[in-house]
Amino acid sequence: MGLFDKLAGWLGLKKKEVHVLCLGLDNSGKTTIINKLKPSNAQTQDIVPTIGFTIEKFKTSSLSFTVFDMSGQGRYRNLWEHYYKEGQAIIFVIDSSDKLRMVVAREELDTLLNHPDIKHRRLPILFFANKMDLRDAISSVKVSQLLSLENIKDKPWHICASDALKGEGLQEGVDWLQG
Repeated sequence: MGLFDKLAGWLGLKKKEVHVLCLGLDNSGKTTIINKLKPSNAQTQDIVPTIGFTIEKFKTSSLSFTVFDMSGQGRYRNLWEHYYKEGQAIIFVIDSSDKLRMVVAREELDTLLNHPDIKHRRLPILFFANKMDLRDAISSVKVSQLLSLENIKDKPWHICASDALKGEGLQEGVDWLQG
């Protein structure tokens, strides 16, 4: 059973369509993570940077999923908010080796959490502290501290260390969402 089957169970959805927003700064690994979470016969071999956004649609036995893979490039981040109303869960991906842009990731997260279409909803947020395989990567605990995740009190959230290229850490996120 894939992540999205489990997410559907966690959200209590049956025979419905689920909208998941995948957000994070550019080059954090969003597209690679989405690719690894798809059924193996639907995975792509070559991942390229997302320009604007892509919409991935695929079906599981009981659900139709729409995943919005939003570009993290600065000029596209203002487009994220146009999809908040439809989102039923958020995957927020952080490049744990990019210490210089951790502040930018935190600002984008704060903007997201304070947006009127998100602020008063109990959307589950799964954080992936990605690229843990890189030498400069900091721990998911440190990423959590730098992003002040402990201040998120009105939404269920979880952070997982991950290496999207190998698929490591993604199962922990699946287990939490199944929760």
